[in-house]
Amino acid sequence: METTNKSQRLLSLDVLRGITIAGMLLVNTPGSWSSIYEPLEHAAWNGLTPTDLVFPFFMFIMGISMFISLSKTNLTFSNSLFVKLLKRSALIFIIGMAISWFYFLCQAIFDIGSSINWTERVTAALLPFDHIRIPGVLQRLAVCSLVGSIVAVIVPSKHWLKLSFVILVLYYLILLLGNGFVLAPDNIIIRTDIALFGEAHIYHGEGVPFDPEGLISTIPCIAHVLLGAYVGKLLMNSATLAEKMNKLFIFGTICLFVGFLFSYGIPINKKIWTPTYVLATCGLGALLLALLTWIIDVKQQKKWSVFFESFGVNPLFLYVLGGALSILFDTISFHYNDKVISIKGFIYDSLVGLVGVEKLASLLFALLFIAFCWLIGHQLYKRKIYIKL
Repeated sequence: METTNKSQRLLSLDVLRGITIAGMLLVNTPGSWSSIYEPLEHAAWNGLTPTDLVFPFFMFIMGISMFISLSKTNLTFSNSLFVKLLKRSALIFIIGMAISWFYFLCQAIFDIGSSINWTERVTAALLPFDHIRIPGVLQRLAVCSLVGSIVAVIVPSKHWLKLSFVILVLYYLILLLGNGFVLAPDNIIIRTDIALFGEAHIYHGEGVPFDPEGLISTIPCIAHVLLGAYVGKLLMNSATLAEKMNKLFIFGTICLFVGFLFSYGIPINKKIWTPTYVLATCGLGALLLALLTWIIDVKQQKKWSVFFESFGVNPLFLYVLGGALSILFDTISFHYNDKVISIKGFIYDSLVGLVGVEKLASLLFALLFIAFCWLIGHQLYKRKIYIKL
């Protein structure tokens, strides 16, 4: 990590980035996973919920930011640039793995109800490499950032749309020929992840070992990032706000229309990141950015956006912080009323007693957690401290 000062950021882009980070924290930290309002859950398989938008929005924004950053090098490949990109992606990937490791460690340290000796628990947790999950959100971001950046400086920008189309068509053929649209043991995504990582190192929670951040399903994410980079080019090459909004509106409308049109044959599915999911979410992301540009930059309505700016200027840091705090709240336990309860469980039970509705209490816990993270992020924002990963 490095701490730097930076000025002249795109405010509407920071706000949209902040909205996605706050959204990630909201859907990742409910008070109880068994008590969640339907819009805050992922689609069971095919379909699209508001929760299914936060990760692709961030991927789309990452592509825009990637273009803005690479434009400083005139989109020219160099060994020094490659080393810089590789180091950054490796750091993000390692941090993603470290979060998984941190969970096992905290679970061992703070499990006061376990009958296993504390020293034995911690020793085992220090080396959980026989079952630690390898894929993950940050791991996917690391791979897509690296590959997307390299492609962007090697392939001329005028070919990015064509290349994205080719990637999505090839991925569709992979899914079609590999039973990728069905959640079954012979799904090519599942078979590939098990062969490469091992069944113990991927996510379990779909009835079969299936990782929503698997290797094969990362392929369309490259197209996702390139589409974002293309939008970044449109924004940087626009002289006026009106031109920016027009281009965002046209791009977003076309992507959204094509995505939903082809969803009758290629279902929109976040867990396998289908081509229609890429197009629909990129379209929605562009349209939302156009709306924010109009509200913030044209109408100068900025007071409400300060909350999200605090998340948007340090997105990955606050996402990692949120992940670490969530693990601590989940695993630090104490004795209360003749039972062992975690910090999260205690707060959630207290909220249930206060409001009387479990789903509402679960939502309130998530909102309180976001507010807690915001307090930290806002202090960095006020001091103009930007922590880069």
